[in-house]
Amino acid sequence: MAEKTEADKSNPSRREFLKTSTLAAASFMIVPRFVLGGKGYIAPSDRLIVASVGVGGKGGDDISHFNKTGKAEIAFLCDVDDVRAANSVKSFPKAKYYKDWRELFDKDSKNFDAVSVSTPDHTHAIVAYHAMQLGKHVYVQKPLTHDIAEARLLTEAAKKYKVVTQMGNQGASNDGTRQLAEWYDADIIGDVHTVYCWTNRPVWPQGIPWPTTKTEVPATLNWDLWLGTAPYKDYIDNLVPFNWRGWWDYGTGALGDMGCHLVEAPFRVLGLQYAKDVQASVGTVYVGEFKQGHFPDSCPPSSHITLTFPKTHKTKGDITLHWMDGGIQPERPEELGANERFGDDGNGTLFIGTKGKMMASTYSANPLLLPTSRTNEVKVKQTIPRVTGQSDGHYGQWIEGCLAGYGKTQLSSSFDVAGPLTEALLMANLAVRGHDLKGGHIKMLWDNDNMRITNFDAVNQYVKRQYREGWSI
Repeated sequence: MAEKTEADKSNPSRREFLKTSTLAAASFMIVPRFVLGGKGYIAPSDRLIVASVGVGGKGGDDISHFNKTGKAEIAFLCDVDDVRAANSVKSFPKAKYYKDWRELFDKDSKNFDAVSVSTPDHTHAIVAYHAMQLGKHVYVQKPLTHDIAEARLLTEAAKKYKVVTQMGNQGASNDGTRQLAEWYDADIIGDVHTVYCWTNRPVWPQGIPWPTTKTEVPATLNWDLWLGTAPYKDYIDNLVPFNWRGWWDYGTGALGDMGCHLVEAPFRVLGLQYAKDVQASVGTVYVGEFKQGHFPDSCPPSSHITLTFPKTHKTKGDITLHWMDGGIQPERPEELGANERFGDDGNGTLFIGTKGKMMASTYSANPLLLPTSRTNEVKVKQTIPRVTGQSDGHYGQWIEGCLAGYGKTQLSSSFDVAGPLTEALLMANLAVRGHDLKGGHIKMLWDNDNMRITNFDAVNQYVKRQYREGWSI
């Protein structure tokens, strides 16, 4: 405490004022924050300050869900495209807006707690990793990363930096995937040995060559920032904001878009981790005089991929998982009625066990035992806690986890779960890319510890791509 001045000693009223003021200040400091704020007030310590990178489209939808929890403050917005960001900027007028996430992190990293990443696949890892290095919790849209090495890096970084993580595959928080797990754990369908996952994606152009016509970049888009880690190419029409998914430099094809939604259930139900081998056949297009077209820049129009997963603590042997996209579907189960739907809107998951079968739709919705009449007949005890609010709860679960702190709560798709899932999907894409490298329909053997295919080295260049100069992790 500062020494009293002569003026203080000679002025009783001043001494009394100082004493009274000090006591008042002390008493003010110990009043609970919720009392000061009144009814419904949420103390700053109970609010998560969020910075969102990529706020158009799905990014805008993500932050609206965070906002609905009432425990998140969307304080910073970042997007390379002013037009795409416009709705979010309007919805959160108090949020500070940036175009470059690096500038956001440099200037305001002390002013937020967590980062939501909803950019194209090729920039997920670089944004998320730098956020984690700053000690920020991260929510990252699916697929977690563009490359296998990136997925492994983020999985390890979550533990190293002790941050709360969640991947944006909302179905992981749905009741459906938990119901499937409970049926399996109760031995209703016996030991599962085969799983089929299928999708109607792509619903964007694939199996095409890179356009040769250069187009003027929109004035509202910073093309260099959008490219980020990817090699420099001239801007083309109809790439932004959605059709980038079909180009290898930016997207991960149908597997990246829907795999995290459809393969999540087999991972949870069967305790899968890392695949040990993969093979693929792909659809091709014909150009010119009926010459088969292989376009290394673009994902194929369809594929059928077969992954083998080693025995887990929940299986008696290896698991064969079939992935089908481009409208390809497995044969309808004989137990399914002629007019009963097989999945929904071209998407689904089917488990085949030694005693029966079960299936679900997108996001593991509408879980069913086969024949479907068994679904209501079979009763099993609920052993897995449900996530309140299901898909909306996926966002709230992350918010609550961040507020509680690292290791305090269990999340549906934290990176220790999302990382291995993403790696398996990206490893499957190695077999797809092998076709353009003349690998053809071979079984590629995976060395998980060293993250490499051991019998076809040419595809290992895609395990960890080269970043553009000036962009690195």
